[in-house]
Amino acid sequence: MTRTEAYSLLIKHLQNKNLVKHCLACEVAMKGLYDHLHPNGTTDEKEMWGITGLLHDIDYEIAQNTNQLDKHGSLIFEKEPGVIPSIIEQAIRAHNYESTGTDPQSDMDWSITIVDGLTGFIVACALIHPDKKLAPITVEFIQKRFGQPAFAKNVRREVIALCEEKLNIPFQKFIEITLTSMQSIHKELGL
Repeated sequence: MTRTEAYSLLIKHLQNKNLVKHCLACEVAMKGLYDHLHPNGTTDEKEMWGITGLLHDIDYEIAQNTNQLDKHGSLIFEKEPGVIPSIIEQAIRAHNYESTGTDPQSDMDWSITIVDGLTGFIVACALIHPDKKLAPITVEFIQKRFGQPAFAKNVRREVIALCEEKLNIPFQKFIEITLTSMQSIHKELGL
């Protein structure tokens, strides 16, 4: 699957522009994480990680519109059987493991599971900043907000904190990789 094919599939199933931007943020963050975890990795593998980030929420609107949020992460494979490569399917299912029953196994699975909430948290941080932009946001700013349970209270902080245990990436470094990656596409994200 090419990135172009993946993006076409994404916009076929997601109309909400903010959800599409979230998927773009996860795509670039996954590529940043790949570079960190696999400094001698291949271009093809990095692209696969990006596509995983891009497609991880592809069935969110389907799940939402059919009152099946408990099946989010698996519904797309009923709608589009055999279209998404199995290694990416595993990661998409795993990112919502509590509902799909597919446990994260690889570092790609854990990366999308963990970075999913952090990208949204970073957007929330940008939106409360006077500039409403990513450029002035720092790791310290994010960490300060992370310690405030009332801020972005739906973000599952305990999942994001798994970066140290599951990926062996220090929490501060994980934020830095994700933030820097997202800042690199700030125009596409509208931030």
